[in-house]
Amino acid sequence: MPLTLHGIGTAVPPGSVSLDDAVILSGHVSDAASTPLALLHRIHQRSGVRSRSSVLVAEDQGEPSFLDRVPFYGHSSPSTAERMRVFHDQAAGLALKACRAALADAALPVGAITHLVTVCCTGFDAPGVDLALIDQLGLTPGVQRTHVGFMGCHGALNGLRVARAFAESDTDAVVLICCVELCSLHLQYDGNPEQVVANALFADGAAAVVASAQGSGPKPALVLEANGSTVIPGTADLMHWRIDDHGFSMGLSPRVPQTVAVALRPWLDNWLSPRGLDPAAITSWAMHPGGPRILSACGEALGLKPDQLECSRAVLHEHGNMSSATILFILERLRRSGSHGPCLALAFGPGLCAEAALLRLTAD
Repeated sequence: MPLTLHGIGTAVPPGSVSLDDAVILSGHVSDAASTPLALLHRIHQRSGVRSRSSVLVAEDQGEPSFLDRVPFYGHSSPSTAERMRVFHDQAAGLALKACRAALADAALPVGAITHLVTVCCTGFDAPGVDLALIDQLGLTPGVQRTHVGFMGCHGALNGLRVARAFAESDTDAVVLICCVELCSLHLQYDGNPEQVVANALFADGAAAVVASAQGSGPKPALVLEANGSTVIPGTADLMHWRIDDHGFSMGLSPRVPQTVAVALRPWLDNWLSPRGLDPAAITSWAMHPGGPRILSACGEALGLKPDQLECSRAVLHEHGNMSSATILFILERLRRSGSHGPCLALAFGPGLCAEAALLRLTAD
């Protein structure tokens, strides 16, 4: 039987950042001489992000400035070691909330979990999030662990492929997948336009899935039917995610949206055709909102109506780009919407790479 997603859980930190606060913070970490505040405001307005969450934002206690609520970003850029200490302190707690929500949604006991797949590209720690989840959730010591690391925004789809392989090789397998990303740890003190755009898009969040090949049961569910992957030749210089002395730095060429859009339709046509489908037959789309331009360019290339990407835009608007966790936020909304039929999840990352998952939304 195919892999069924029995439960999905999401979580964000309590500390929030409004658009105006994000502009203030961006001005603080950018070179004011080369990036005036008016330009930063336009970049943030065009990002499509109106609010986001961050583990770095303290509770509002009447501080005179938003910067007082983000003491981590002081006059000098924190080192990678300082950023990883915060990851160590904060990532597991956020992941735990998402996992508990997914288990409750699936109505499955913790003892049923046989495999744990963790996904992250914003922090490294060992023992890490996986061991913390085993301890704090009460998973059995014999749970089989796999980590999908540094794959970028499509990491959740890589995680689903791993879970599918486990379920196909062992029909008794019940897999817990957890994506946790603390992107706000990696704001760069840099006025480079590519970095300013990255600072404007990314946010913190976690999402988890409980999945198995044991059937969908009586409630609406997502069933994974196929996975796909492609690398667009000659595009390695258009996007990068690198570990530097002051956190992880993002390179994001303005050519990315159009480059992905041009390659996407021919690849998807070839991939969907053997399954008796084409883009017009897909009833629901979960496209990773790397930014509004990539949503618009890919939507136009695929002939999609604006409302077909409504869930993607809404998640970007309300939460920002939470890297790998984002696609699961979108799938959770699509499942709750009550729609059914073929659903295509798409996400993109350094390479340039595109990952796809063909799912079916079952009705209750």
